Amino acid sequence: MNEGDMLTIQVPGSTANLGPGFDSIGLAVNLYLRLEVERADQWEVIPCSKKLQVFPKDESNFVIQVALQTAAKFNQSLPSCRIKMTSDIPLARGLGSSAAAIVAGIELANALCHLELTNEEKFRLATSIEGHPDNVGASLFGGLVVGVQLDDSVEAVVYRDLEFDLIAVVPKQELLTKESRGVLPSQLPYSESVQAGAIANVMIAALLRGDYALAGRMMAKDLYHQPYRRALVPHLQEIENLAYELGAFGVALSGAGPTVVCCYEKGQGDKLQQKLQSHNPEMIYHQLQIDQIGSQIQIQKCEYK
Repeated sequence: MNEGDMLTIQVPGSTANLGPGFDSIGLAVNLYLRLEVERADQWEVIPCSKKLQVFPKDESNFVIQVALQTAAKFNQSLPSCRIKMTSDIPLARGLGSSAAAIVAGIELANALCHLELTNEEKFRLATSIEGHPDNVGASLFGGLVVGVQLDDSVEAVVYRDLEFDLIAVVPKQELLTKESRGVLPSQLPYSESVQAGAIANVMIAALLRGDYALAGRMMAKDLYHQPYRRALVPHLQEIENLAYELGAFGVALSGAGPTVVCCYEKGQGDKLQQKLQSHNPEMIYHQLQIDQIGSQIQIQKCEYK
């Protein structure tokens, strides 16, 4: 990006885990963090969404901090910019708002400093910041991402041919990831770990085969995190019962919660959302589709006359 150009960055949010895919499965959804970036004499963030008003408006903003750290890794100096920022990703609700911000920061540094990073390099950087590959992988690549973070590498498989829709049921209260992780056990018995891994394997295989009924049954059998987090999200059981009764094939806690995602056959969303909403109007409902593209960058060149 050169002086005078307008840079636009769009990064999707995500739902992670889908039940048993703990810290390894992410699914991109059509909620977006958007940045409009122009070079300026000093850093300035202009929040265009009400929810973003609480964040810093200078270089201490998290997105800019990620960009500065990324540039520094490659011994580059990041030029200051004015950024108009909007987001329709709920904050601290388990829909990947922090992962989207990380990916946006890396994309910002890549464009401003002409780093020419590959998606694989961006993925490694994002995972090292986030600590696990599921949400950042989905925000970067789009589609369904199955990833693993190893000692010296990060690997992922991306699949973009899934054909189901989702309803995100979002409580008005926040649930911080740190609090939600605090209720998890430090270890699982070996036999339970084997069974938990088998459940996750079958769920992935069922999704790829298009056997959504089987995939949904495996979502409900998760042993990694949902049994321990139910006390923090008492609405999970209620939404599960109602959504299954109304025809959802799968229900899962989204990431660390408190959002619950209900998965249903394509085209069935309107009816299901209306019935869910009439039962509990205190929640916020998002009818979602899978984002198949991931982060998108556009540079509008300035044409001098």
